[in-house]
Amino acid sequence: MKKILPALLLVSLCTLMVYSQSTGTGRPRVVVQPTATPEVPAPLMPIEPPPSLIIEDDEEIRIDTNLVTLPVSVLDREGRFIGGLDQADFDIYENGAKQQIEYFASLEKPFTVVLLIDVSPSTKYKIDEIQDAAIAFVSELRPQDSVIVASFSRDFTILSQNKRSYHRIRRDIRKAQFGDGTSLYQAIDHALENLLKPIEGRKALVLFSDGVDTTSRGPNFRSTLEKIEAFDSLVYPIRYNTFDESQVNPNPNYVYPVGSSPMENARGKEYLTRLSELSGGRMYEAENAQNLDAAFRSIAEELRRQYSIGYYPDIVGKNGDRKNIRVLVKKPNLTVRTKNSYIVSTNDD
Repeated sequence: MKKILPALLLVSLCTLMVYSQSTGTGRPRVVVQPTATPEVPAPLMPIEPPPSLIIEDDEEIRIDTNLVTLPVSVLDREGRFIGGLDQADFDIYENGAKQQIEYFASLEKPFTVVLLIDVSPSTKYKIDEIQDAAIAFVSELRPQDSVIVASFSRDFTILSQNKRSYHRIRRDIRKAQFGDGTSLYQAIDHALENLLKPIEGRKALVLFSDGVDTTSRGPNFRSTLEKIEAFDSLVYPIRYNTFDESQVNPNPNYVYPVGSSPMENARGKEYLTRLSELSGGRMYEAENAQNLDAAFRSIAEELRRQYSIGYYPDIVGKNGDRKNIRVLVKKPNLTVRTKNSYIVSTNDD
């Protein structure tokens, strides 16, 4: 019995050692790493653009919508743009009261221009000259500038739009066809509302016409001038004198054909002059090709390079009030071109 007990202890000890070795050298334990759950980003909320803010010196922030901003061109006696001016070179007066200039920039940007060609009966003998002039103006544009060409008689026709090729635009201008009647006021109204108004940035209307209207319905002499005054687009009329002085009848009772009387001719000239003055543009007389070439170079440069000047009126005024503006430059022999009035439009209502 004494011999058996040590033997049993020895067997038990060996068995324990074998078991320990088997658990240490057997198949390794596999630890399963949990799969990371992808993070789902929170839905993006639309970001509202901040309003135009003006930070005052006392760090109060106010939103102001009364800033009056003017496009201003400064030309020498030859009609060439004068650059290099700064804020201190200008004074602004509103209704005779000097205003504090709050914003100033010198800009050179592309522009959009609408060429509006009169193809009514009164321009019949000038059509080749008018087409040549329109083509000459297009040649002054750069690739980044945009041009829309339209014609009018009684009806309004778009000849060219969204085209960059000079040759295609030239071909489109040559397609202008004569029509009956002259709905000039309607054409101006349509060009402003449907062609220029949707366009952002610098824009202008170049009008080739004698200024005589015979068939407009709705828009008229006064309403279109009022719209131009409130509109942010320059107008450059190229006036063709279609009135033949030799046809003036000495008989005071003579009845001229519609659109051909001295009175209608004078009224047409007055209309084109007012268009240019109220918009801040300039009227040119189509005397000869050389005269027009110089005019077109001046217009293109004036549109492309401008000063932008802004101020907060001392007296804001009420909706519909007309304010007269005068911009002066403190250097001799220079001409300032800008709007000379505006109509107050507030957001209070």
